[in-house]
Amino acid sequence: MLQQAHPLLKRGLNTAGPMLALLIVVVFFAIAEWITASDGNFASMASVRLVGVQSVKIGIASLGMTLIIISGGIDLSAGTAAALCGCVAALALDSGWSILPALFFAVASGALCGLFNGALIAGLKLTPFIISLGSMTIFMGLGKSLSDQGGTITPPAESIPEWLWAAVTPFPQPEWIAYPVIPNFGWGVWLTIVLAISTALLLHQTLFGRHVFAIGSSEATARLCGVRVRQTKILVYAVAGALFGLAGCVDIARLGKGDASAGMGLELEIIAAVVIGGGSLLGGRGSVLGTLCGVLIMSVIAHGCTSLGLENHVENILLGVIIIAAVYVDRLRALKKESA
Repeated sequence: MLQQAHPLLKRGLNTAGPMLALLIVVVFFAIAEWITASDGNFASMASVRLVGVQSVKIGIASLGMTLIIISGGIDLSAGTAAALCGCVAALALDSGWSILPALFFAVASGALCGLFNGALIAGLKLTPFIISLGSMTIFMGLGKSLSDQGGTITPPAESIPEWLWAAVTPFPQPEWIAYPVIPNFGWGVWLTIVLAISTALLLHQTLFGRHVFAIGSSEATARLCGVRVRQTKILVYAVAGALFGLAGCVDIARLGKGDASAGMGLELEIIAAVVIGGGSLLGGRGSVLGTLCGVLIMSVIAHGCTSLGLENHVENILLGVIIIAAVYVDRLRALKKESA
């Protein structure tokens, strides 16, 4: 029993830090609003709903990045890949396809983007940073080639059904969940939770997940133990790409269009969420729950600064400090592991 409980205890301790950080950030802004007598209504159920729906896009994409970072890789093309997939969905709608095929094309396009990165990284044994840096501009160029001169594709409004819009609205109608016992988020939040649970099960309850951790911890050792490193890496990037593609569809629901430039800088937020959540850039460590905490920390900071009427640069400074602190803690863990 103790041997079985040990991994669960270890995972619980790894996610305790991000959860505590999230609590501290929430309490900080709640107290700040009370002291300044701001009327931003930060500590309200409406704020909870708003933070939830604003986290959907980064939340879905960060699940894919969690897989990549645990495996010891990184993907700088995540943002532009998501934007490209949003353009694919918008183009499909503009060409007369219905919403479900359009979403399928977007997710499939994301998987192909991931497959492209994974094949170059694993097949040619090239550095993930350099490969994804190059593919980042390739995907943005492909997105612009699909769109108009302005880089956007705006399908007919009637091609986007009401249920898709309801995925990212903080006040969906009708309210299909008992309120106020449970916040009645747009269903995109619940989709993110289902995907998070599925990703966690994939990582911790399957042979594939164990191989992902093994590769991130030591690729050479994993190969000696019989792990198919090349195939596993390619599959990791393909699965992550599919999640990036799904995240790119959020812009269709939120803005009603695809924008090839919408992904610039998005990869930094996605990577930051995983790092803040306890994921190690050295590979071999990370958790879905920690990543979601990282996503929520960034969303709470953004919403808290807005509620207090603070400028955007204050949000950037706070987020930067948290990222540096998270990386420093990761470094201390690595040094402790080396000295053990």
